[in-house]
Amino acid sequence: MASRAGVHATTVYRRWGSIAELLADVATSRFSGDIVVPDTGTLRGDLERYASDLAKDLCDPDTLALVRATIGTGGEQGAAACRGEREQQLEAILEREQARGRERPTLERTTDAILAPLYYRAVFTNEPLTSGWAYDLVSHLLSDDNGAATAADSASDSLLAD
Repeated sequence: MASRAGVHATTVYRRWGSIAELLADVATSRFSGDIVVPDTGTLRGDLERYASDLAKDLCDPDTLALVRATIGTGGEQGAAACRGEREQQLEAILEREQARGRERPTLERTTDAILAPLYYRAVFTNEPLTSGWAYDLVSHLLSDDNGAATAADSASDSLLAD
């Protein structure tokens, strides 16, 4: 890597300290602004377009290799680099829905319903990431009062906390 850049390896390690730090920096840079936050006028439309665009991005072999390497070598730091910008994009979509005066799911619930399955399927399986499947994730999230936590969710959360 250093030789391709025309520098000595110590220069790379002086700047980043480890391969994990280098990959996290590359991932943060790569995932910043590559997916535009859609504004279709509805939460469903915004989330469907967002999930579909993310699915397409994760199907790119270079993107997938970067995600796998960053998570594999960087642990939590690598995972944070891969999801940080994505969570900010989702939060922007959710805040816009709130500004429209409508109910919206929490960021945590939206991340669990959309980001988690997309990344899991991309990183750990050979299952396809299709737009239809991404739309299904959104439908599942919005099927219950726009994804609001239900009494059953609250009860199971308290059981897990014990």
